[in-house]
Amino acid sequence: MKETPRIAIVGGGPGGLLAARVLHRHGIAATVYDADTAVDSRDPGGTLDLHADSGQIALEDAGLLPAFHALARAEGQAMTRRDHHGTLLKEFVPADGETSAPEIDRGQLRTMLAEQLAPGTVHWGHKLTELTTENGVHRLHFADGSTVESDVVIGADGTWSKVRRRLTDAMPEYLGVSFLDVRFDNVENRHPGIAALVGDGQLFATDGAGRAVIVQRNSNGIIRGYVAFRAEEDWAAQAGVDLADRESVREFLLREFHGWDLTVRPLLTDNDGDYVARAFTALPAPLTWQRVPGITVLGDAAHAMAPFGGHGANLALLDGAELAHALHEEPTVEAALTRYETAMFARTGHLAAASNEALRGFFADQPDGGQHEVPDREEELRAYETRAAEYRASRTPA
Repeated sequence: MKETPRIAIVGGGPGGLLAARVLHRHGIAATVYDADTAVDSRDPGGTLDLHADSGQIALEDAGLLPAFHALARAEGQAMTRRDHHGTLLKEFVPADGETSAPEIDRGQLRTMLAEQLAPGTVHWGHKLTELTTENGVHRLHFADGSTVESDVVIGADGTWSKVRRRLTDAMPEYLGVSFLDVRFDNVENRHPGIAALVGDGQLFATDGAGRAVIVQRNSNGIIRGYVAFRAEEDWAAQAGVDLADRESVREFLLREFHGWDLTVRPLLTDNDGDYVARAFTALPAPLTWQRVPGITVLGDAAHAMAPFGGHGANLALLDGAELAHALHEEPTVEAALTRYETAMFARTGHLAAASNEALRGFFADQPDGGQHEVPDREEELRAYETRAAEYRASRTPA
């Protein structure tokens, strides 16, 4: 850019941190503001598989692909499919050297990205409450009463983004499926039955009637994931379930998942810690908006979608890299933001729509008690490699 704008990134998740890292590698200053008091001040959630055609490309652009592979778990690409009786339906074991979509704990990824930024780049404990604009200057208002002025504001502030409200009235919608976060610690010793069911990677267990358990190996002997079911958004209140009372939740799950075999019931009842209730929400897809000078969003703030396909974090990382490249290569901020949004809309819209539709279909009743199909893992991995080659070729000057 011919300009030297002040750039504020709202949100210190993977997408926001990656954008800052690539901008800094281009010699462009940017500051990140995050509501958390520190990089590890809250539970970051479970694990992510970073795809060769998106997340890994972004990490390569940031110079962090070797650091990722040092932490990643290639064996986590394994996938096991079982019915609600525990019967093995399908199994995939990755070949030696398979690196198309290794797993990494969310906390490990976030810490790795934050540690690669210069001290002081991330301002922790800054919760955005409002974004205003006057005479072309954007002012960020934080919960502690402080304000910051910026020429460019990048919203990496998640599904309920406050920055996005300056671009569109679109809001996330409930997809009709709720879930409970579950966690099993020291599984080889405390939960050997669950460890055997899950294997080294991910387990899908379903009954064909809108109920599922989807869990994944994390590092340090932990298995995390969720118990999911079709329900009204206020299902707990309707069912009289006290979410703060584990026994109340367990009693509900045993009623809701009646008919599930004793071999798989520990996935429902043996949770270490409290159950955390969440709802699957997504933005309308495909979602676009008219340019607003100096403001854009990335990741879930731009295209929050159902988790089927595992695209969310991968697209957030790639968004961050592509936005940083555009700001470096285009002559003006507006040219850069226009280039970024045009490409981002085209890249993410169909994936978001397909992911949302896949979730609804997966939790629909199957006739005659049949089982829902899940993506073929081998085909997914080969597709990531093919698209990665195509993507790199498209970025190479003719």
